[in-house]
Amino acid sequence: MKSSLLLRTLNLFMAALFAITVVLTSPVFEGNDPAIKGALRENIKTSMMTFIEKRMVDDTFIIFDAVKGRLMKLKYDKLHDGIIRKGEFYVSCADFFDEKGKKVDLDFLVIRDGNNLHTVQAVVHAIDGKKREYHLES
Repeated sequence: MKSSLLLRTLNLFMAALFAITVVLTSPVFEGNDPAIKGALRENIKTSMMTFIEKRMVDDTFIIFDAVKGRLMKLKYDKLHDGIIRKGEFYVSCADFFDEKGKKVDLDFLVIRDGNNLHTVQAVVHAIDGKKREYHLES
């Protein structure tokens, strides 16, 4: 129970930290790091899917879009294959569709905790191909 509270506190802290560090000055995440392979790659994907599945309500993923200042209700489509490393995070994307049928690309931030990987945050990366920039590294 104590570790569960610690994990929730860590997740909230990381989400708040990320929200504070969002800056519209760095390149958008793209690509694939070939050094991320095997079990690590699979575990990152598993962490992302677990994060997505746990937050689905009636097959809908709900996320707050801080740029537009509104909640988005999204339908999951697929995970992207590419994974990159930005600072202490592994980052990969998944495609969703909003209520109007627009494609929404979400980035998922995965962090290592000892031998475990935790997806701690989802960020709107692009809407209908219009990419947004944000910054994770100090």
